[in-house]
Amino acid sequence: MNSIEIINLEKKFGAHNYNPLPVVLSRGKGIYLWDVEGKKYYDFLSAYSAVNQGHCHPKIINSLSTQSKNLTLTSRAFHNDILGKYERFVTKLFNYDKLLPMNTGVEGGETAVKLARKWGYLRKKIPTNKAEIIFVNGNFWGRTLAAISSSDDPVSYTNFGPYMPGYINIPYNNLNSLEEIFKKNKNICAFMVEPIQGEAGVIVPDDGYLSGVRYLCSKYNILFIADEVQTGIGRTGKMLATDYENAKPDILILGKALSGGVLPVSAVLADDEIMMCIKPGEHGSTFGGNPLSCVVAQTALEVIIDEKLPENAFRMGQIFRDKLFKIDSPFIKDVRGKGLLNAIEIVSENNAAWEICLKLMERGLLAKPTHGNIIRFAPPLVINEAEMLECTSIIIETILSYKY
Repeated sequence: MNSIEIINLEKKFGAHNYNPLPVVLSRGKGIYLWDVEGKKYYDFLSAYSAVNQGHCHPKIINSLSTQSKNLTLTSRAFHNDILGKYERFVTKLFNYDKLLPMNTGVEGGETAVKLARKWGYLRKKIPTNKAEIIFVNGNFWGRTLAAISSSDDPVSYTNFGPYMPGYINIPYNNLNSLEEIFKKNKNICAFMVEPIQGEAGVIVPDDGYLSGVRYLCSKYNILFIADEVQTGIGRTGKMLATDYENAKPDILILGKALSGGVLPVSAVLADDEIMMCIKPGEHGSTFGGNPLSCVVAQTALEVIIDEKLPENAFRMGQIFRDKLFKIDSPFIKDVRGKGLLNAIEIVSENNAAWEICLKLMERGLLAKPTHGNIIRFAPPLVINEAEMLECTSIIIETILSYKY
């Protein structure tokens, strides 16, 4: 079947809950993707930062293949011979006492919310059913009812109510607003935030914001939850985006690249005082912590470390921004990012970002707009300098040749 036939098949038999670029992909390796007609593309989305290690990394695929022949799933009704070793590896790597394994990023977010509420009742002695969690405007952590209840994006929440109670939104990157609400409200158990807002358009906070969050949460006995599902695992040039500052969260949420894009794997990490608030029967997942996912995730993390991918992301990100900063166009409002999580914001009243992405696709580079005229650029962290220079040339030429 050709691309048009496959796209029409999806439209006829699939729910219309996405609006993909009109490309049908059939193969991937490293930073490259190929469509069903055989055309080769640079991947500058990385499945929303899930493929940090590159497509089909041979070490990860080998681990998947080997373990799949032994044991894939037992549920948590029984122990398996892989989970404990994986938990030890990850907790030591990120310096936490305990790990709670889940599958998707939004499950990680929901787990963190439940854990924070339970801690609030047991440890902080918040009155029953009065616990509140602070979020920020522009947040995005998934599409479940709990996640959209914290959203201020009408596309996410309209006609899906009633919404989860106990959520409060404040401005992002504003420590004064954060402290003001901490002072007023004794029932706050947690503050949950993305260190860099991904879906909102790669919004990077001021230096000192994250360390300020850490200080205020400690001062007012409130848990700091860092949603590093998109920013973690080397994406921003550090293993975690919170590593840029003295800002270790009380609860850390990981996902996406935790498996190198091979399986849905997420994890929530915390120390005993928090994690041990959850007792048997109070939270879980049939697939969470399955041996296949644990083997894949540990190998994916080993690849990040062994190949020094955070360091490469830092260097390649500098090259990307240095080149894009030099674009001489009145239609470029901003170029921003850290590591290999970057965005260009375009000044235009038409659908320029979408149309530019279509032009980039024609030239062999895949990216996707977000929130209007913002294009997010996030290639796999294995990209080298020669490839980055070629890709920045494609992006610059495409932007400059577009008729606004």
